[in-house]
Amino acid sequence: MKWSKEGLYDPLFEHENCGAGFICNLKGKASNDIIHKALEILVKLEHRGAVSSDGKTGDGAGILIDIPHAYFNQVCDFDLPKSGEYAVSNVFLPQKENQKDFCKEVLKSHMQEQGLTVLGWRKVPVNKAVVGRIAAETEPQVEQIFIGQNKSSGFAFERALFIARKKAEHQIGGSGLSQSDFFYLPSLSRRILIFKGLLMPQDISSYYTDLLDPRVVTRLALVHQRFSTNTFPTWDLAQPFRYMCHNGEINTLRGNLARMLSREELLESDAFGDEIKKILPTVIPGKSDSASMDMVVELLLMTGRSLPEVMMMLVPEAWEKNPYMHSDKRAFYEYNSCVMEPWDGPASIPFTDGQYIGAVLDRNGLRPSRYSVTKSGYVIMSSETGVVDLTPDEIEFHGRLEPGKMFLVNMEEGRIVEDEEIKLRIAAQHPYERWLKENLIHLKDIPYNECPVFYGEFPLETRMRAFGYSQEEVQRIIHSMAVQAKEPIGSMGADTPIAVLSEKPQLLYNYFKQLFAQVTNPPLDGIREELITDISLTLGSDQNLFEVAPDHCRKLKIQNPVISKEDLDKIKNYQGDSHFKVESIPMLYEANRGYNGLEDALDILLEKASQAINGGANIVILSDRMVSTEMAAIPALMACSFVNSGLRKKTSVPK
Repeated sequence: MKWSKEGLYDPLFEHENCGAGFICNLKGKASNDIIHKALEILVKLEHRGAVSSDGKTGDGAGILIDIPHAYFNQVCDFDLPKSGEYAVSNVFLPQKENQKDFCKEVLKSHMQEQGLTVLGWRKVPVNKAVVGRIAAETEPQVEQIFIGQNKSSGFAFERALFIARKKAEHQIGGSGLSQSDFFYLPSLSRRILIFKGLLMPQDISSYYTDLLDPRVVTRLALVHQRFSTNTFPTWDLAQPFRYMCHNGEINTLRGNLARMLSREELLESDAFGDEIKKILPTVIPGKSDSASMDMVVELLLMTGRSLPEVMMMLVPEAWEKNPYMHSDKRAFYEYNSCVMEPWDGPASIPFTDGQYIGAVLDRNGLRPSRYSVTKSGYVIMSSETGVVDLTPDEIEFHGRLEPGKMFLVNMEEGRIVEDEEIKLRIAAQHPYERWLKENLIHLKDIPYNECPVFYGEFPLETRMRAFGYSQEEVQRIIHSMAVQAKEPIGSMGADTPIAVLSEKPQLLYNYFKQLFAQVTNPPLDGIREELITDISLTLGSDQNLFEVAPDHCRKLKIQNPVISKEDLDKIKNYQGDSHFKVESIPMLYEANRGYNGLEDALDILLEKASQAINGGANIVILSDRMVSTEMAAIPALMACSFVNSGLRKKTSVPK
């Protein structure tokens, strides 16, 4: 069921917190006992979720396991290839039979289009009696699809599955079916299988009766219990997702989604060919922060990157001010900061692709993750301790995941891979340090010019009035910041009416507040917590995510977004590199143009920015300099926002 805006309700205002954990056999030995222990973890995490008014509908729970090949060989009424040579997924389908048949046919046709074979369908045995009344209203029909690889194999097979599934999702999502939202594939893989739904943790195995069959065995299991505060609970938004689950919040979500959307026009791949445009958008709108991140993980895996490398890109540790970090690892993080912004927030993220299983913790360490290794070879990790009953004599050792660190189990090698080992191995794949030295330009290294005096500007006091500065702001805020170089601190109590209710004229900026943690964490203090905070940014053109090349870091790096007049002049007149072209565009308009003057000025501004970019500019300065009684300035916040969103719809960044 899709939840949309209604009255004052907007699903974007929802938040999230939850519990997650995994268990695996260090030696890669499969057993049914792992499933039972994983379900025990899930039940122990029940307090991390919530229950609806019917007393039976949960917020969502699920379990990820290996594909039980031997079991499927016995219960399927069609022949299966060898393990690893076919893919399987549970498929959520509409309740209405005609719509269900349509969805199955669409999925089949896209599989065949990719040269794959639908080996057969299996109706998943479920116990509908355990479903709550509210969950039953949107309960999908669940069937399993089995796909043969034909000529493609390995990564090519995974890519074909990805393309077919994405195209089916987009076609069905835009079909106009009344129950199109029911269609969903929790996973489609040759390694793992996901059972999940809008269920209570203790009801997962009761609902999916396959999980109780002793013939179903696995080497690993990943479980998640969701407290749906980021989106309204639905069957498809239960976790785990295809490669990860998530305990925490992604505070940078809106910016992450906007940047991913803008990058899509640059995506090119010889392996995908023309199909690459048909799998877009990468992130399906309206999903949770965790689901959105999982879709980005999946796209990056399709570029040939490994899962640990992708997690390093998306959830980097605090590298900027750590003098003890290895230079290769620092270079990896700095290079990838030019490629992809962090998906930041308090988060513990368990992940697996069926080969590796592990977890990564955010740089702040604001979500606990603890693990135990037993003498019998089990590795158990969860958002809290005590999720599996263990006696002291069973314990080999305990540990905790530290801020920014990665915990990784390689079951093929039968060992836990240390954080430093896996990261240095990944960092050594390319000469990141050399690429940075040859391409990344630092603003602080550019010499100052003779900054020109702008004759004709109105006096400072007049300009302050034009831009809405009050005496209180000058004396209490600006003066304090200028003298002490610190953000001024006031009392917590503020009786000033919010801008939208104020009877006095307000600056546009007063209508907006900075977002930080959605639920549980206070804003970080960038001074006291300097080690883990960073406000630097890079300017320049983005490149194709499918390529790992020096061009990604051909950018201008600024350590602080608040720059002086002299620094702005350095950027505007920089001639040291032919790959940078700077264009300055005035954001002024005639003050007497009437009621539509501002709207017309915004359209003109967007058109000029578009022309500048098509002319090769990769840094655009919007300038409100030379404001006067005749020429008013478009508020900078409005101008930047309008141009940023308008360019995404109108133009692509040239190479």
